[in-house]
This record gives sequence, structure tokens and C-alpha cells, in this order.
Amino acid sequence: MELLEDKMRVWLENAKFVKPVPGVYVLYNRKKDPIYIGYSKNLETTFSKYVDSEFEENECKQKTQYYQREFMEDPESRQEQLIEEFKRNTGNPPTCNSEIKVQTT
Repeated sequence: MELLEDKMRVWLENAKFVKPVPGVYVLYNRKKDPIYIGYSKNLETTFSKYVDSEFEENECKQKTQYYQREFMEDPESRQEQLIEEFKRNTGNPPTCNSEIKVQTT
């Protein structure tokens, strides 16, 4: 279930080359199910941190195999919109997003 228009990319092969711009992103597991919807004011910094640490602080995100990203000036509101759409379609937020508080980086 792809959530963005961007093509799905293999995580480690491509995450190192994302641009230093604001955007929203979706992380997917091996089955290509969305597991996390996030946003960043600098995707390059966020993705570099994830790649360098191998998501050591988040066991849920360690299941990431693919991702999509969308560059934009107001990624926070787009993240909220995507999570709400996902919840409407599935009844739940993505597994790595908290129902109580949307996790951001």
C-alpha cells in the first residue's frame, strides 16, 4: 500500500542520497506495509541519523526495508493528513506511529 506519489525505494541503497530539504516520508517493512509516517525539516540529516544508527533507538523502525519521500515546505501538516487518511482506511495508525502522540524527528 503506497501512500505517496514518489516511487518506493530500497532503504539502505538510497537513503544516503536524499536531499537536505524539508519533507514527509513513509517507512515500509519487507511486505511493503507502511510502518511509520514521519516528517523532517531536513531529510538528509534525519535519514543520515537513521542509517548511521540503524534505528538503534527504535526497534519498530528497524523493520524498515523501503521508503518513500515527498519534498515540501510544510511537512508537519502533510504528515498529520497522511496519518489521518491511513487511520480512516485501516482503522489504526501505522504500527510505529503512536496513537497518543505523533512521533517526529
